[in-house]
Amino acid sequence: MTQVTADTAAEFFTAVSEASNKADWAAVANVVGDEPRVRMVHPTWEGETLWFATSTDSAKAQQLRENPNIDVQFQVSPPEFVHIMARGKVEFPTDAETRQRVWDLLTYDLADFWPNGVDDPDYIPVKIVCSRVELSEMFGTMNKRVWRPA
Repeated sequence: MTQVTADTAAEFFTAVSEASNKADWAAVANVVGDEPRVRMVHPTWEGETLWFATSTDSAKAQQLRENPNIDVQFQVSPPEFVHIMARGKVEFPTDAETRQRVWDLLTYDLADFWPNGVDDPDYIPVKIVCSRVELSEMFGTMNKRVWRPA
């Protein structure tokens, strides 16, 4: 395993973003009470931050408000077989600037879910402040690189 340094973090997150874009979907896991919950989402990287969107009052949002700890896993299919895992805490920014930036950042059409656009009160960006990101091959058995914030 190789630890990503501050000097190589930008290059690492470029590789993470490129690999994640090939996966399309990611599984997010959180815990409600003592039971795990896993859902599929379509997140997008912005540097060291991972974003997705959800509905303000969805079960996912309510559960993440109660326990903001989250794991995210991307799996790129063979022949590349790249594996990305991110761990962190969720925040729900509500300011207009962030809502617009995330609306524009995410790589799918959010209007499919929120037809009233970025000002739809049911739309909320979900920010994952990562505490650990792993990029590897073959389910972590090869070329594993791990980043943690300084």
